[in-house]
Amino acid sequence: MQVSRRGVLAAAGTLTVGGSSAAAATAPSSAAGSGGGEGRGDGKGPGRLRTGFDRLAAGGYALLDGQRVGIVTNPTGVTREARHIVDVMHADDRVDLIAVFGPEHGFRGTAQAGGSEGRHDDPATGLPVFDTYLKSGQALADIFTASGVDTVVFDIQDVGARFYTYIWTLYDCMEAARLAGKRFVVLDRPNPVTGRGAFGPVLHKEFATFVGRQPIAQAHGMTVAELARLFNGEFLPAPVPLETVLMSGWRRADFYEASGLPWVPPSPNMPTPDTALVYSGTCLFEGTNLSEGRGTTRPFELLGAEGVDRRWALEAERLDLPGVHFREAYFAPTFSKFQGRTVGGVQIHVHDRAAYDPVRTGIGLLVTAKKVWTGFAWRPDHWIDKLTGSARVRTMIDASAGTDEVVAAWQTELSAFRRVRRRYLVYR
Repeated sequence: MQVSRRGVLAAAGTLTVGGSSAAAATAPSSAAGSGGGEGRGDGKGPGRLRTGFDRLAAGGYALLDGQRVGIVTNPTGVTREARHIVDVMHADDRVDLIAVFGPEHGFRGTAQAGGSEGRHDDPATGLPVFDTYLKSGQALADIFTASGVDTVVFDIQDVGARFYTYIWTLYDCMEAARLAGKRFVVLDRPNPVTGRGAFGPVLHKEFATFVGRQPIAQAHGMTVAELARLFNGEFLPAPVPLETVLMSGWRRADFYEASGLPWVPPSPNMPTPDTALVYSGTCLFEGTNLSEGRGTTRPFELLGAEGVDRRWALEAERLDLPGVHFREAYFAPTFSKFQGRTVGGVQIHVHDRAAYDPVRTGIGLLVTAKKVWTGFAWRPDHWIDKLTGSARVRTMIDASAGTDEVVAAWQTELSAFRRVRRRYLVYR
């Protein structure tokens, strides 16, 4: 993996614009917060978290003063009282909110995976909603230009996995804002599965797609503001004028319930924080002919296929993976793979979240599924390679490599990413 040291100023809480350095609104007394120890926040402990939006609003939206504002968001952009921030900002005379930009699934979240709501006017506010899904580069820059905004704001809840597309919406919007000459502001929210560490293989650039634009780990262990700083410092062709409004009261070891925030599903198949906990490993089953649990009440926790029996759960349990048990399970998906048919498989039960490694678990389940079920197959388009970031996982499992052998194969590149990642972490 090749990564540059460009943009270290961005990691330190400054902006680099046109070759000059200017202090961002990131002092501890400002709405944007600071790097370093800011993650300790107001010192009031779990449940007292203030999101980037909370701090922006508390500062009277000073960061947006005199700006025509557009916001990239979806149903997760809510306050602690579960009010959508677009509704809040639209009703506040201190903000000149003139546009909304909808990602995959749409601004109000009505579309399924691989879909969007298209260009329309929001019925609640009358604001124009522009569709950003699968748009990037100059095409997306043209949308920002046509909208008439001066500043693009981003506020979407991530789930901590490289292939969850909202972080690449963030990346694409940052690049488009740079091309369109727009200012970019990121309002931070928690990583719901903690920010303790990075796990899994790192994307190889030749496998870049919308489920992975740049070489980061499969479970990145960062917040969206930290990722924005990383993108600006390492991957964009040139930095965008970036400001990040950090949280207060969030610590890297916090799981989502410590925030006291309501959980709004970021997408239709991410119903709970428990789903997010396993997702960065079990989403790999999208690259196989087994069901990843879509069409059930426990997507990504239930896995299976016709012809799979209790041997899979028994074999997976023998791996003695940390923090997790596997239960023999039977289910009938209401849509997606095996719609309306009863399949056999496993349900994942995480009993020790601190010890649990979602990516190792996902690999272990792939290895054991192939071992016990003769019908196992990869998707013909080798989608697994896009999800894992290279052909290595697929080819090693096909060659009968074990879980430990597969996991060991990516440790060198993961260590390199961890060193780069460390420069952009702003919470303790």
